[in-house]
Amino acid sequence: MNILITICARGGSKGVRNKNIRSLMGKPLIAYTIEQALKWGRASEVVVSTDSEDIADVAKKCGALVPFMRPEELAADDSPKIPSIRHAMLKCEEVYKKIYDSVVDLDPTAPIRSISDIESAYKKFIEHSPSTLFSVIKAHKNPYFNMVELDNLGKARLCKILPDGVCRRQDAPSVYSMNASIYVYRREYLANETNKYAYSDDSDVYIMDDFSGYDIDREVDFRFVEFLVKEKLVQL
Repeated sequence: MNILITICARGGSKGVRNKNIRSLMGKPLIAYTIEQALKWGRASEVVVSTDSEDIADVAKKCGALVPFMRPEELAADDSPKIPSIRHAMLKCEEVYKKIYDSVVDLDPTAPIRSISDIESAYKKFIEHSPSTLFSVIKAHKNPYFNMVELDNLGKARLCKILPDGVCRRQDAPSVYSMNASIYVYRREYLANETNKYAYSDDSDVYIMDDFSGYDIDREVDFRFVEFLVKEKLVQL
């Protein structure tokens, strides 16, 4: 099968300045994801999609391909991610003269994931044949028990209510949080421009633990990952 790995890393990070190429334990953040993708070894190409020349230069030095620069309209603060992955897939098919069967998208802000996570997620994708598969962690809050929303009168209500209610967290149905680490897409799903989300009516999940699925989005997240590594609670 022809597998494309995309690593989407735009230059305009707001939460952490220059996040994707900022040094984490002596390496640019994006380097960890590129190394994992290359060591996994099952992808035909490992491609970084970026609008930043600085990120492109670092990505190339780390061994990734950067055969195009991402268009400005796909790199704004409010640009959704799926069109960027679709653009990357179609551009790579044009450049490398092949059609991909599936696309694995790895977020550069999740450096603790392991190669075995990528392999296990992809294996589940092959076995179950969903349109999309994405990594999750078990949610710390549960909409059946302790997550509320405000109704049109401003009153707090549980997000989801079961007929008999839930008095203990342990009795609530299991729910999961998407953790922005691993996504796998069928080509047909990505190629369809009406598909705008990672989830669909035909999606599956790969469950990760809290640490391996940790996503760096804020300054405190950077510091927390550094702490985990220094305390030898995780390995990069």
